[in-house]
Amino acid sequence: MDAYKPSALDTRGISLLWANPERAGEVADIHAELFNPPWSREAVQALLEHPYAAALVASAGENRENAGFVMAQVAGDEAEILSLGVVRKWQGLGLGRRLVEGLIRAVQRADTRRLFLEVAVDNEAALRLYQSLDFRRVGKRPRYYRRLGLEPVDALILALEF
Repeated sequence: MDAYKPSALDTRGISLLWANPERAGEVADIHAELFNPPWSREAVQALLEHPYAAALVASAGENRENAGFVMAQVAGDEAEILSLGVVRKWQGLGLGRRLVEGLIRAVQRADTRRLFLEVAVDNEAALRLYQSLDFRRVGKRPRYYRRLGLEPVDALILALEF
């Protein structure tokens, strides 16, 4: 039997919730499913405990399952997305866009002028998302992403001006 794959209709009931330190385990579980190497629960919790952290978790579906997250940090009039992930079965339905748009609204309320992020040059889906949200390339970090058992990959530095 095939695993259930949500449809675009299922995304109407998505809730974006603030990710407080008590949600660190949930965020770390999603991160571990998607990234190599993953961030530990302790690392996620330390970030979420930081007074200038901004993080959201997406709750979706009939069971209100955790479907994705975005974590960022604000410093002065700038913010940086540190990690964004959408559970595989929820990918391709606009959930990443909803998370980034929610984060943009949150950091704008904190009077930021610019939002930065780094993205692997081979992450085509993420690059399309960020381009559609008007992020612009402002730099490159050679061999930035170190994936276990794989060659390092360059990162592009993108920025969105408010």
